Amino acid sequence: MTIKEIANLAGVSISTVSKVINNKAQNINPETCNRVLKIVKEYNYTPYATVKNISNAKRFLLGVLLRTTSQTNLLLNGILQAAQEQGYNILLLDSQNDTNIELKHITSLCKNNVDGVLWEPADKNSLQYEHYFTEQNISVCYINAPYTLSAYNIDFKTMGYILTQKLLEYKHSKIACLLKEKSRRSDMVFEGFKECLFDYQIPYHDNMKLYISDPACCSRILNYGFSGIASSHFASSLTLYEQMNKMHYYVPSDLSIVSLKDDVRETVSFPHISSIKIPYREFGYYVCKNLIQKCEKKEAEKSEYTFTSPYCFDNEDSLDIPSFFRSKKIVVVGSINMDITFNVDWLPQAGKTTTILSSTTTLGGKGANQAVGAAKLGREVSLIGEIGNDSDSNFIFDILEKEQVATQGVHRDMKTQTGKAYIYIERNGEGTITIMSGANGNLNPEDIQKRQHLFENTGFCLLSTEIPLETVLEAAKIARKYGAQNIVKPAALKTIPDQLLKNTDIFIPNRKEAAALCPQYNTIEGQAEYFFQKGVKIVIITLGHEGCYLKTAEKAKYFPSADFVSIDTTGGADAFISALASFLIEGYSLEKSIRIATYAAGFCVSRQGVVPALVDRNTLETHIKNLEPELLK
Repeated sequence: MTIKEIANLAGVSISTVSKVINNKAQNINPETCNRVLKIVKEYNYTPYATVKNISNAKRFLLGVLLRTTSQTNLLLNGILQAAQEQGYNILLLDSQNDTNIELKHITSLCKNNVDGVLWEPADKNSLQYEHYFTEQNISVCYINAPYTLSAYNIDFKTMGYILTQKLLEYKHSKIACLLKEKSRRSDMVFEGFKECLFDYQIPYHDNMKLYISDPACCSRILNYGFSGIASSHFASSLTLYEQMNKMHYYVPSDLSIVSLKDDVRETVSFPHISSIKIPYREFGYYVCKNLIQKCEKKEAEKSEYTFTSPYCFDNEDSLDIPSFFRSKKIVVVGSINMDITFNVDWLPQAGKTTTILSSTTTLGGKGANQAVGAAKLGREVSLIGEIGNDSDSNFIFDILEKEQVATQGVHRDMKTQTGKAYIYIERNGEGTITIMSGANGNLNPEDIQKRQHLFENTGFCLLSTEIPLETVLEAAKIARKYGAQNIVKPAALKTIPDQLLKNTDIFIPNRKEAAALCPQYNTIEGQAEYFFQKGVKIVIITLGHEGCYLKTAEKAKYFPSADFVSIDTTGGADAFISALASFLIEGYSLEKSIRIATYAAGFCVSRQGVVPALVDRNTLETHIKNLEPELLK
């Protein structure tokens, strides 16, 4: 900085500056003196005579002048490591994205006679200040400066390419790039994104470019049907994750996300987003080492300005193939309760006291039972239902997640409590149930419509009528819309709408339910025929220990029950239905699936409770292989 430049900044003459710095300002206005002194200090002005006396000896001091230090922990760690290994100290300065502050820092570095500077310019206009370093023979290495060809930078383009390539490996073709506005990193990631699309012959459209600051970002993802997102910033990925969650779209089942991860502060335990760590530390080490070689005028190997490093993902938890590539899943729409089971000598009767021998509390409700039953048999299951805003809801979520049932469709109703079922079981295994619907009664058709994306790639929808009938009907219609078959269990009904029967593929009442819904016929065969004539293609009436009866257009047939001792019949039908759907979805014939389902029901009724008694796939198949191995072929 020259005396002329100081005079221009202060708006005074050169002689005025000279008088002020040489203590000859007795006749100068104090306000002017103060202004000149302030600028002299800010811009580190040193009189020429003093400059001439500055030693040319090395100081082993490097300047690091960054655009901002807000997210540079790892970069600085790398710079410090390289400097200390070579016996250098560091003088760190932050321009705060302001060229005026930057110029003051440049003059400070010159005054301190540093050996070299790692300089990240605030903007392209900053390059006009390079002459200050040149005049004092200070070596400079630029970093992250796209406006000069001799700047070192991290290869964000390649990282953008790798992010995109990972989505393509997971068979995503409808993908978008999530960016941050006015970000050089985002620009380079986007270049890599487009190059990868070109290499894989996927047409690029402008709607693939998304900004997290756009209020319509999530809506655009849904409207354009994107199944995979490559993100340049981890913070943006977290924001997207949260926003999609609020809209009941979930990672990775509905949307896969891959991202770059910035710094140590972005190490979070949840959610797990599949990320590539940006090699800031390695980059800092690399550029500082090159600066030192430049300062010491050593013959260095030709250094590449674009820094590359092996890139790998820290996890793949937020990645899945698009839903339409997965095997068909099962959606269950029904009641979710807390089951309080009482073991008694006889069922309660009016006017008589019943002694409870023992009691247990477990997860229950036909929806929850069927969902857990199918999940234990290895199926992908989504449950749709309502629970209350109480301690029971936490217990329910814990059990469902432990059993690997997807709970995105299960919501807390903040105004009511979780449904409850009070179950009385006699010694012979027969029982009776009284139900308090609670939140189950508040599951309405609009809730199903809001969660209809859960029906994508569904093979079977299991419906029970312990929730409002209009909700069951809406779920049946939406399931059909997505190509799923409906299995309906008519619990606690006196009548059933014809419209529901027309939207039912498999109808499974028990003996009492069939009689209640079809009182004009007093035989199992007659009742099954009645439902068949109403438009149901497959009717299965379960008969407890007597097995079940099947009616289709091709045949009418009785199936025996499996040979198990009955302890608690409460969950037999739910076990039967979940097993039937699980094996039908794998391509087993209807008859084989029914026979397998009778074994699953037998396991369930032979133990106390429902959810704890539901059989897992390995146990079920091992048992069947010993008795009827041909069923599993």
